[in-house]
Amino acid sequence: MTVRYTLMPLAVVASLSAGAANPEERPNIILFLVDDMGWEDTSLPFWSERTRYNDMFETPNMERLAAEGMMFTQAYASSVSSPSRCSLMTGANAARHRVTNWTLRRNVPTDNPDTLLSYPDWNVNGISPVDGVERTYHATALPELLRRAGYVTIHCGKAHFGAIGTPAENPLNIGFDVNIAGHAAGGPASYLGLDNFGHDSLGNPKSLFAVPGLEDYWGKDIFLTDALTREAIKALDEAEEEGKPFFLYMSHYAVHVPIDIDRRYYQKYIDRGVPDKDAAYCALVEGMDTSLGELMDWLEASGQEDNTIILFMSDNGGLAVSSYWRDGEPHTQNHPLRSGKGSAYEGGVREPMIVKWPGRVEPGSRCSGYLLIEDFFPSILEMAGIDDYSVVQEVDGRSFVPYLINNIGDSKRVLVWNFPNRWDADGPGIAATCTIRRGDWKLIYFYADGHKELYNIKEDIGEQHDLSDSRPRLVNKLSSLLGRKLRAMKAQRPSFKSTGEPCPWPDEV
Repeated sequence: MTVRYTLMPLAVVASLSAGAANPEERPNIILFLVDDMGWEDTSLPFWSERTRYNDMFETPNMERLAAEGMMFTQAYASSVSSPSRCSLMTGANAARHRVTNWTLRRNVPTDNPDTLLSYPDWNVNGISPVDGVERTYHATALPELLRRAGYVTIHCGKAHFGAIGTPAENPLNIGFDVNIAGHAAGGPASYLGLDNFGHDSLGNPKSLFAVPGLEDYWGKDIFLTDALTREAIKALDEAEEEGKPFFLYMSHYAVHVPIDIDRRYYQKYIDRGVPDKDAAYCALVEGMDTSLGELMDWLEASGQEDNTIILFMSDNGGLAVSSYWRDGEPHTQNHPLRSGKGSAYEGGVREPMIVKWPGRVEPGSRCSGYLLIEDFFPSILEMAGIDDYSVVQEVDGRSFVPYLINNIGDSKRVLVWNFPNRWDADGPGIAATCTIRRGDWKLIYFYADGHKELYNIKEDIGEQHDLSDSRPRLVNKLSSLLGRKLRAMKAQRPSFKSTGEPCPWPDEV
């Protein structure tokens, strides 16, 4: 099945996009994606007030980007990496593409065992550009559409789209012209060039997480974040020589574990009295921020700044679950948000997001409209002036270009999450769940026991006051809407081990 989409933007957006039909007239695009970055892991507050965590971090280039663009205070992703990245590449909701947990080995689930539930046969092999690959979601990926429109498409860093031995393991197979260090794994074995980024002295990978390529930096005192940035700039230089617009997917392994020490920044945090582990994490974050600044500097020096869109996003919430860490407490916090990566609570899904679009987006602006990571797919295509395209999948995402132009969101928009799995940790909200957000209200349904929690996110951003008992009619209304949405997307649900029967949908409880 091939689905054709024709965007019909607002008149003001149409006028802004006029004249972008020819490849040489299209804007350059940098999508800067950070891994596992929490909402508060920055000196730039995405809340209405600063917290002590904002004062602990130094991210001057995020501040610089926000001063030149728009901050989004309610940007959402999935709570785990692969679901978010597959939605980003396909525009499909995770309930539809069924890559609902992280991927690695072919046909091998990564779910944490549960005493009560059996998990569905989800798409453990990720997305695929070709049909017929078992347990994959067949889709036309975003970089393929951009390449067809004349873009040089560059992948740099973490991929995590497809399992080992499947087509999407290699970003070149989903539309990228260049692949720098992307493969099946979702994290680095090591950030250290002195450790060959996870390879032994003979060049053999020590684990499946060894970062491929980058041999020029082996044995050198260089951090992975820096090496990737240098390679990305080389690729941009080559794209500039071709005279084509470029799409750079700068997908850092940072700030995923392991928390290796970036010596460029570590000592200054120690000197400020920051504890060792926190100092290492702060240095990891600042190294990511430096990469952002170096890319912005390259745009200025090359004269590309005014014709380049930059989008900054994280793929899931910060890793803030103590039981995951072997050495004690986590090094990231999401306060005032509850919980973190793997959780249906805000700490697991709410992300820092910034968009700079010269001449289109008001510098220093903020938008409180909420959106989901699948929305990046149609938004980037619209920003690129690609208003008529064919794909094999159904696109659930909605363009947020009207948010950028008019600084308003859709308060009646419905966001849906489905996680019929269990991530490999324990903590608040880390369980098989499905979730709906509409307006200020958010409902979480727990598959194992059927209980529901209702929160007013505007008034209770920390999700401390469950209002399900006092608002039964609203619970029923949201449950009904969530159930209908999930069935329409042919979502999966877990089953009870005791009976083999599937868990009820939220509107059946």
